[in-house]
Amino acid sequence: MDFKPLITLLAIVNPLAIVPFFIHYTQGFSRKQRQRTVMISALSAFAVIATCALIGLQILEFFSISLASFQVGGGMLLLTSALSMLNARPAEAKATDQDLSDTSARASIAVVPLTIPLLTGPATMSTVVIYADQAKTFFQHAALVGYGVVIALATAVCFALAEPIARFLGQTGINVMTRLMGLILAALAVEVMADGLMKLFPALAG
Repeated sequence: MDFKPLITLLAIVNPLAIVPFFIHYTQGFSRKQRQRTVMISALSAFAVIATCALIGLQILEFFSISLASFQVGGGMLLLTSALSMLNARPAEAKATDQDLSDTSARASIAVVPLTIPLLTGPATMSTVVIYADQAKTFFQHAALVGYGVVIALATAVCFALAEPIARFLGQTGINVMTRLMGLILAALAVEVMADGLMKLFPALAG
């Protein structure tokens, strides 16, 4: 069995690096709410990878969407999140108390932006689609779906460690980390968009 796709996906998704973002977006959540967010994020990550592995190519073809366009759109989503984080705004500052008490609102945070595009962004999706295109047998496609299970488990473990990390850092440490990660995320967003734009407009590459 070829484990190269799994190693590649773990390197791209890197759930440990998303822990600071998880801390940022779940500030003010109760323990139960945070656990629910962990579960939804892990399941969503699996769903995205499995969907891309099974019908990713067909979805892009159906909507006549290129991977380059997908990268530009995903980069814009990342940049929006980065600008908010650069202001070190806690998650509760983005919504009313009524919104935070809404289960669907909390679930949406787990899906967007935690899962999409932070965990499984354009790079992850395009990687899965490329490996799916290379897969020739049923078992190779099944292996890609199985790798999604591994990614989901890794995500759940890393996010579960976020609570003790948050207690160690304190509010000041979280704010500093949030601004730093926001700057890094902004740079990543520009890279993703630039790569997509150069594919769409080759003249930009010089």
